[in-house]
Amino acid sequence: MKCRTTINIPELAMGVKNRAALVACKDNADAVYFSLDRFSLRARARAISLEEFDDFVAFIHSYDIKAYLTLNSVIYPNDLDELDRIMDHVTSSDVDAVIAWDPSVIMRASDAGLNVHISTQANVSNQESVEFYKRLGASRVVLARELNLEQIKSIRKSTSMELEVFIHGAMCQAISGRCYLSAYLLGKSGNCGECSQPCRWDWSLVGEDGSTVDIEGHYLLSARDLCMIEHIPELVEAGIDSFKVEGRLRDTRYTSVVSSCYRRALDEYRNNKFDSRHVNIWMKQLSSVYNRGFSTGFYFGIPSREGFIVEKDMNASQTLKELVGEVVNYYKNQSAAYVKLTDSGLNVGDTILIEGENTHLEQHVSSIQVTGSNIKSAAKGMDLGLAVDGRVRPNDKVFRIADSDKCGSE
Repeated sequence: MKCRTTINIPELAMGVKNRAALVACKDNADAVYFSLDRFSLRARARAISLEEFDDFVAFIHSYDIKAYLTLNSVIYPNDLDELDRIMDHVTSSDVDAVIAWDPSVIMRASDAGLNVHISTQANVSNQESVEFYKRLGASRVVLARELNLEQIKSIRKSTSMELEVFIHGAMCQAISGRCYLSAYLLGKSGNCGECSQPCRWDWSLVGEDGSTVDIEGHYLLSARDLCMIEHIPELVEAGIDSFKVEGRLRDTRYTSVVSSCYRRALDEYRNNKFDSRHVNIWMKQLSSVYNRGFSTGFYFGIPSREGFIVEKDMNASQTLKELVGEVVNYYKNQSAAYVKLTDSGLNVGDTILIEGENTHLEQHVSSIQVTGSNIKSAAKGMDLGLAVDGRVRPNDKVFRIADSDKCGSE
């Protein structure tokens, strides 16, 4: 079958919060975007300090992946000196781009000769806005998530600027994430990276007469996650330069599974092998990691009731992570870990995830030893030797991956 040679395959850009997340997607991503411990809309992703920045960028580049630094929070007057300190450091680094929307960051990055990607927070929704940021020195725009596919195609025809769109991950119920609920209710501003997600709370809809309206659920503001894997051909053919996956705060298994599915989708489209059978397999895999149910967002029209998951609290996945224990030590020569079962039992044949700041390892349990003897099952509270397929580290957490109705079994 003849391969396509005239269609540009977009870059796949994954959000990562630490080295472990990078390792989880290193074989699939073309680029990753990440935050420092300040000036980001993911303030809880604090794993990378300015002092660690250069090493982290070098670690990314060691896998031949591009590194994009996200500096997309609101910048206040008292932040400017700290911003200058960060930009002085970033300017002398090998980072591939800075993602920003506050003009103070855009001007500093552009003046320093850095590639600037305009964040979706800027709500860029037409070609004239794209050209405005191009004149400011930007090399790419992340388009507003509220655009439909036809509008994106129209913008593509009118500009040579690189265009990036979100294709998977959490959706905010507010236009371009400009939500004030968290700031109003809890004093934690989403625009400064501290969103406490009140849109995911249990709410009631009350009429003017005081009666409660029943709409078959109480999570009235909780938007479903975006999932566009079924529509990869249409997105590629729209001429988009980069596909972006949200999820800097999600676990490494999410990063691994989602990046793998979209990598295969892009590769199979490239090779004329993209079909519904593969889509069904990918959808099942995507559903096995953290999600709030799926929708196509605004791509094919303004979402209504089907765009919200009113009946479920947060995670809709039927596959859950259950904490089992913690790694105490690692023995390279024996390919084994000393593990304390602090929270649950473990059996030969279980699927486990070992996760830490620098660790991502998913495998089946092939061997368990206690005091030198092989056993098939170990109970909560036991210390054991566990055969591992790769490097793990002290204090890494060990999780069992299982259907939600099976979690908790020993």
